[in-house]
Amino acid sequence: MKRDPGRYLQPCSDSVKTWLRSMKSAGKVLLLITSSHSDYCRLICEHILGKDFEELFEVIITNALKPGFFSLVPEQRPFRTLVNDVEESEGLPSLDKPGWYSQGNWPHLHELLKTMTGKPEPKVVYFGDSMRSDMFPASSFGKWETVMIVEEMEGEGVPKSDAAKCNEAQVEPLEKRGKFEEQGMKAPSDVSQQWGSYFVDSQGSGGGGEESQKLTWCCHCIHKYSTMAIPSVEHIADLPLDYKFPRFSPDKPCTTGYYPRPPDSLLKRCESLS
Repeated sequence: MKRDPGRYLQPCSDSVKTWLRSMKSAGKVLLLITSSHSDYCRLICEHILGKDFEELFEVIITNALKPGFFSLVPEQRPFRTLVNDVEESEGLPSLDKPGWYSQGNWPHLHELLKTMTGKPEPKVVYFGDSMRSDMFPASSFGKWETVMIVEEMEGEGVPKSDAAKCNEAQVEPLEKRGKFEEQGMKAPSDVSQQWGSYFVDSQGSGGGGEESQKLTWCCHCIHKYSTMAIPSVEHIADLPLDYKFPRFSPDKPCTTGYYPRPPDSLLKRCESLS
């Protein structure tokens, strides 16, 4: 990975970088929270965001040990400073200024955000792709708004954004992509022929009748612990910062909350129930 990161990593599109800068220019506090260690985080971010990626974020937290980062007293871990990517042995009693830290906990981060924003209850929108490490703990304990990255949406009729297509064409030559297609390799977002849809499970009645369409456990969790779901950040990067998205809600159809549109299996399920 260190010898040739370009072989494994795809740089972010210019639209995503512009989106991050526009939020910072608009006065938003940008955070990067990852369970990766600092050296690995730097390797990844320098390749996908650029050598100046640290300028994009006021607070960077590595080795966050999610979901433990969202633990409450007495289980919460203290923040630690770093020297040459090595954690200091003494934990910090609190977080009093922006910077790059290791480990830590959301209550101390919340207090810092109060100071930085000047608001008694700052609102946080948290993007992640893991239900266990991101969505569930951030919404349940941190009470943050959560946006889940669900690439499986692209396997069910949701087209890739123009920015993503353009970016892929620039970083991956067509002849290289053709070789993978010739070998029969499928994209990670493609629907599994063995397991079926990520969102809807077809169950037979046992008597030869029609199959029933039930939401999968994963789909239930997305609706319960996420504010909304998108297939990639590129899908929203070109929208105005004040764009109003539909959000998941128990009193709304289960297709509400997916942007730019729901996956095919959910649409078909709604059609069969109507």
